[in-house]
Amino acid sequence: MKRLLALLLAALLMVSVISVSTAAEPVTLDVIICDYGPNTQNWFLGNGMDGSNFVKKFEEANPDIKLNLEVISWNDVHTVVSTRISNNMAPDILNIDTFAQYATEDLLIPVSDYCPEELFDDFFPSFIEQSVIDGVCWAVPDLASARALYYNIDLLTEAGVENPPETWAELEDVCQAIIDFYGGEVYPWGMDLTTDEGQAAFAYYAWGNNGGFVDEEGNWNVNRKENVEAVEFAIGLYNKGYTNPNPATQTRYDNQDMFASGKTAMVIAPQNMPTYIKDKGGDINFGVADIPHNEGATSGSVGVMDRIMAFKPRTELNEEQTKARNEAIGKFLTFFYEKENYVGWVSMEDFLPAVNSAVAALVEINPDFEAWLAVLGNARFYPTAKPEWNDVKQGVIAVQQEALVGGDIQAGLDALQEKITK
Repeated sequence: MKRLLALLLAALLMVSVISVSTAAEPVTLDVIICDYGPNTQNWFLGNGMDGSNFVKKFEEANPDIKLNLEVISWNDVHTVVSTRISNNMAPDILNIDTFAQYATEDLLIPVSDYCPEELFDDFFPSFIEQSVIDGVCWAVPDLASARALYYNIDLLTEAGVENPPETWAELEDVCQAIIDFYGGEVYPWGMDLTTDEGQAAFAYYAWGNNGGFVDEEGNWNVNRKENVEAVEFAIGLYNKGYTNPNPATQTRYDNQDMFASGKTAMVIAPQNMPTYIKDKGGDINFGVADIPHNEGATSGSVGVMDRIMAFKPRTELNEEQTKARNEAIGKFLTFFYEKENYVGWVSMEDFLPAVNSAVAALVEINPDFEAWLAVLGNARFYPTAKPEWNDVKQGVIAVQQEALVGGDIQAGLDALQEKITK
């Protein structure tokens, strides 16, 4: 009997040890963050977070969770994620712009499975709506930006231009005045038709001509005549010598560099442009205005919102493991959006916040945030909740790049429309 009791006690002790060991085993999360600028890598992995970094501070606050975090450039991130998904190596947490293709392929976890309710209620509702399909939210916004026209006041004044252009006709007149005065030493207009932001360029011109990606019912309508006219106008600026020499390869950052150095007179850029100019050592007198539009149309800022989403686990987990993983993802979000951390992150890169709790602190740091929040409130967003968005994004970029070398714009948009609606 004593022998039996001893065996039972030993067995119970072993089960207890195994349970404690299992419970104590840390959850490891693979995380991909997009590179937003010169500070991103340092903030997440270097010493840009008060001498430490996000990963180190998170793991100190959450010793039961380990982060394998990578910062990947926007030019590479879509290819990297696609490759990893194909190899059954999808990240646990992904920061990126698009989400619908992952949601419709049943790769994501609904936000309600991991995001604490208090945090979810802190997001701007209009931002959350951008990530909802059939009543299910699949991602949360990490930050936002809005775009406007930046112009070099001194360059325009010297060329005899008193005011920034409001219409396309005025834009062409200003560009010609700059060409006439500077003889090609200054590029009048910065244009990015690269894979980095070519879809934004399409939006600037299409929305400025009463066009756009979808019709009033929300159906794809990329080949409408207003869009064709918009791309024709944009390519016309290039053909007349009004733009930077290589719009298909020179990114927004290249254009911003040229603007900061006084080489480009006008460029469309986000709200963090003043900080960008300062960081680049630029010493220029600039103004901000609405993006030019065609006669009979209205100007509208482009709102850009990126997201954080969680993928389903790569291997099958039991109920307890699933709960632990979801809780770990929730802790990641909670730590990221804690006011002290999030305000530091957003203000460092001069982006606009995605949560109400950060607004007051950010406005105190930079009063200009309030005006930009008003701009963002009237901005138009890409239709990223539609699963075909990634094809549309790549498609309009391809059409514009082909048009630079004489491609048929109408035929290109017709082919894209057929591809996404068949």
